[in-house]
Amino acid sequence: MKIQNALRNSVLSVTALLLAFCAGTSCYAQEGHAISVGWASGSITPDIPVPLRGQMHIRISTHVRDPLTATALAMESGNDGATVQAIMISCDQATVSKTTQVKVRELVRGRIPDFDAGKLFLNATHTHTAPNPTPSGFYGVVQQDGVMSEVAYGDFLSERLADIAVKAWNNRKVGGISWGLGHAVVGHNRRVEYLDGHTVMYGKTDNPQFRGLEGPDDTSVNLLFCWDAQQQLTGVVVNIACPSQVVANKKYISADYWSEVRKELRARYTGDLFVLPQCAASGDLSPRDMLRIKDGLPSTNSEAWMEVLGQRIADAVDSAYPKAVNNIRTNPVFRHTVRDLQLPVRRVSMEAYEEAVLDHEQIQSLKAAGQTIPGNVVRMEIARRDIIERYETQNRNPLHNVELHVLRIGDVAIATNPFELFIEYGMRMAARSKALQTFTVQLSGDEAGYLPTARAVRGGGYSARVYSGIVGPIGGQQLVEETVRTINDLWK
Repeated sequence: MKIQNALRNSVLSVTALLLAFCAGTSCYAQEGHAISVGWASGSITPDIPVPLRGQMHIRISTHVRDPLTATALAMESGNDGATVQAIMISCDQATVSKTTQVKVRELVRGRIPDFDAGKLFLNATHTHTAPNPTPSGFYGVVQQDGVMSEVAYGDFLSERLADIAVKAWNNRKVGGISWGLGHAVVGHNRRVEYLDGHTVMYGKTDNPQFRGLEGPDDTSVNLLFCWDAQQQLTGVVVNIACPSQVVANKKYISADYWSEVRKELRARYTGDLFVLPQCAASGDLSPRDMLRIKDGLPSTNSEAWMEVLGQRIADAVDSAYPKAVNNIRTNPVFRHTVRDLQLPVRRVSMEAYEEAVLDHEQIQSLKAAGQTIPGNVVRMEIARRDIIERYETQNRNPLHNVELHVLRIGDVAIATNPFELFIEYGMRMAARSKALQTFTVQLSGDEAGYLPTARAVRGGGYSARVYSGIVGPIGGQQLVEETVRTINDLWK
């Protein structure tokens, strides 16, 4: 650690000399206007037990292992009348609902009159040890003594996020940005494919019929560094293709491995460093290594493994830091496009519709008989109702609206989507993007379920069935085409 700090201080000293030498010679490319950057973060941890989102059964939190955090990055560049703006907020949540994003925008609009609230967007880290706000209650836990309802948590969350957004905007100061690429083994494909062609999420790999894992994974760690006017690091955006689900089945509140990332980076850099996590396209990935779940090997669903991942990701930041600190841009090109895409709804077959109707009727019979309905059955009922509604409306409402945000920040592109987007789609975007680095950000601004590939649909299983998401592979490729086109337009 002392060696690392000494090297870092040496790099900063050399950088300061270079900045002084280049002050009158335009060392920074004069690409755009000066950029202003503001940070803020805060706790979004409830102070009483809550239902935890992410499993098929109801879990009521027993305690807080580590706090849930929301972090906001506000950016602005340009002159009066031609400014470019953005506020991006990352939340330690399973998902973020459209209802929450709309409410946060409404609150911010009333408090920051000079900010276009439509340029604010949320994203979730996809932890399974956090509550999640939904208008009607995801598990049906609307009111229970001593437990905060999902609806009440939604109100609490919206107010906190608005406060954090306003604080970040008011903290804007002229600064600089740079970017870098590291690598860390974090996410692994979790869809197990068998010789007969069917696929199971988290299937057994010691089965004699095991063929392999259905899709790829990605070790890249995309990084956006932010600096103040004195070239001191203020925060970093960390974009990784992996949901934060090491301890996904626990009954406590936790930000999962992102808690350890924050601890590790603040120990290595500065104690008040802001860390904004982004979950890249990784609907078919998790931190569990499906090939090496064996006795005698480290468990990939333990608190110790969260610490391992925290160190790996911090090492990736360290590896990119020396280049980033020597390439700070104070006036990068900054552009922000928002588009409403109309993607085709994944069609429900007659067979799937009839099965959903039968399941729905059976559950209604249980309710009529006064029987208690388990949480997993409540979730099944919600899914079946969605299937019935989609089948009945898919001819007159064949399209699903998706809000797409694409930002260009120097040589970096950031592109959002609301899905648990299978990683192949993110790879298609990055490969064809004109950006040097492309940060895909899934689970942003709405809940739209999984978006599987055509291969995954053929394999079946949870995350690829028709009830797993609103949009299918046809819409997935359209999302790729529109995202790539929108990114590349910003490079014209």
